[in-house]
Amino acid sequence: MTDYTREDVTFDSHGTACAAWLYRPADAQNPPIVVMAHGFAAIRALRLDAYAARFAEAGYAVLVFDYRGWGDSAGEPRRVLDIGAQHQDWRAGVAHARGLEGVDSNRVVLWGSSFGGGHAMHLAADDHDIAAVIAQVPHISGPASAFSQGPVHVARLIAAGVWDQVRALAGREPYRVAAAGYPGDLAMMTAPDAAPMAIRLAGDRYEELLPENDVAARIALRVPFYSPGRRASRITAPTFVQIAERDIVTPVEVARKAAERIPRGEIRTYDCQHFEPYLDPYFETVVADQLDFLAAQVPLAQA
Repeated sequence: MTDYTREDVTFDSHGTACAAWLYRPADAQNPPIVVMAHGFAAIRALRLDAYAARFAEAGYAVLVFDYRGWGDSAGEPRRVLDIGAQHQDWRAGVAHARGLEGVDSNRVVLWGSSFGGGHAMHLAADDHDIAAVIAQVPHISGPASAFSQGPVHVARLIAAGVWDQVRALAGREPYRVAAAGYPGDLAMMTAPDAAPMAIRLAGDRYEELLPENDVAARIALRVPFYSPGRRASRITAPTFVQIAERDIVTPVEVARKAAERIPRGEIRTYDCQHFEPYLDPYFETVVADQLDFLAAQVPLAQA
């Protein structure tokens, strides 16, 4: 186990500062660097530090960032999920990582979970200099995810999205819905484990972070058209896809079929639900498999 430091840094994404944590393993000479961002309507404070710490202890540098308008990053209006803008933030984060002194700029790894996993795959399909990709329960298919919740719920979300879009065109504040809710709630994610896991992920910061459990409803109109899995065959980097067997947010067979199209893909499945990899009893196994993948595909330089 390697000691490491963590510092607060920022990088520019199209004129706005993205807040990030930069982890540096002690005494490492030009380590590879893992660039990480969170999933749908979430922030890095929801357990990304747990993964980053493990990577840093293993000898990897890590850059963990919040998207513009989310978490500790700048940007207004807050919590409007713009897929194209988040792709820009990923590219800016990768460029920042490649420009850092003391890291191996030729060995940048993308790590994303859920919606962030879809983003990582989307970017890797274009950037063939990426050294490896870890996609944890990744968003694969817009239609499969959007229509997994039942027609009545989908209709309610579309109505909310249309209303929010009308407000946006009129220059008004966003109309928001909960990001994670219970079955029957008007929320973007209502899987049985969504709200309970959001509470567990927040831990003792639950009351502080609760006001951030919402998103501009217009994203409901866009998710059905975002399918990173369609680009899977274009990913040239070694890619580790972790699939939750009881996942109803990212349907299992859709994820598996897309992962099988990645030329250098590796698939591992886990008997859990979509949000459970973040916490015990699944976290230790999930992160250990990620470390094994990194050791095999992006090994540390020998001293």
